[in-house]
Amino acid sequence: MSGLRVIELAGIGPAPFACMLLADMGADVVRIDRADGQRSFGDWHRYLDRGRRSLALDLKHPRGAETVLRLAERSDVLVEGFRPGVTERLGIGPGQCAERNPALVYARMTGWGQDGPLAQTPGHDINYIALSGALDAIGPADGPPVPPVNLLGDFAGGALYLVAGILAAVHESRGSGRGQVVDTAITDGTASLLGMLLGMADAGEWGHGRGGNLLDGGAPYYGVYRCADGRYVAVGALEERFYRALTDGLGFGGADGERLPDRTDRANWPALRAAFGKRFATRDRDAWAAVFDGTEACVSPVLTAAEAASHPHHRARGTYVPTADGAQPAPAPRFGRTPATLPPPAPRPGADTRHLLAECGWTPAEVEQLLRTGAAADDPGSGRGTGRRPPLQVFPSTAPDGGPT
Repeated sequence: MSGLRVIELAGIGPAPFACMLLADMGADVVRIDRADGQRSFGDWHRYLDRGRRSLALDLKHPRGAETVLRLAERSDVLVEGFRPGVTERLGIGPGQCAERNPALVYARMTGWGQDGPLAQTPGHDINYIALSGALDAIGPADGPPVPPVNLLGDFAGGALYLVAGILAAVHESRGSGRGQVVDTAITDGTASLLGMLLGMADAGEWGHGRGGNLLDGGAPYYGVYRCADGRYVAVGALEERFYRALTDGLGFGGADGERLPDRTDRANWPALRAAFGKRFATRDRDAWAAVFDGTEACVSPVLTAAEAASHPHHRARGTYVPTADGAQPAPAPRFGRTPATLPPPAPRPGADTRHLLAECGWTPAEVEQLLRTGAAADDPGSGRGTGRRPPLQVFPSTAPDGGPT
């Protein structure tokens, strides 16, 4: 994606994640930070903010807004995650930017969308997936719905749809010469993700209550089981041959094995679940992982995030990159001809202010005036990122030496 230039108005959650993906794929992403360097939950974003350059601006200052418009003249995409109408009031809305650059793709990331009764209502991932109908489907049959961290709304229903919309709009713009607004709402994206579930419901294969369906832990051969050490394994033995491998590994196969009831009869599911649960409780998680290693049973240990980074499969592919604090995810997806590189770490807010102001066409004297009046700031230094740019690491489609090169 070399040659794609993106302006990111600093925010939290899905918009930074989307811009991380664009930066990982080679886009030149310029993050507009606050002039005072402050940002909510800034530490949480230290991996999501990688691969950027940072310009610290006071967007309420006329020359701060003018600087964004100058950047828009030279960019392909602008990404913002404010409430509807905020950027218009700042003088950097889609109409104002389009006057400077008619081909600009203006990508907006919100929870509820740009219109509708809830457009101005605050919310978070849990609220968006609740109203979309997704949260109700997640959790045990005898308990309340369980929020899947903030992966389903913020990042799947939000950020990934934002990236898809941006790439489609850029492709169209390069043919038409005209940009457009990409209105990405987490509620819309989450509803889209429910397509298969809704299809199952229409076919009569979903609707037995939370925790009572094929893919929500209701089926005994598609769920999670506690082991002797208190840790868990995940079972996904949907197809018949995988199910046979599961029952064989658990010791139910063979002439002398315990007979199990027919799994196709939903009435037998409680008895099957009890039998599987009793058997899994006899060994530790890693012992079961060893039993099923190399089989078709679709049984995997439930790893913590720290454990996952050390798993042999992830180490072989370089899925995680070691850091001083643990690990960060490597760029994804992978490209055969143009392998991804790990971008530099997140810069301090304003680390690139002077250079970017010069790129916008401000003279050295004007740059000093902008800094003196507070319209811009030169590295307020409040962020966690170091701003250092280490040598790039390359992640090929296969890492033959067992890790990133």
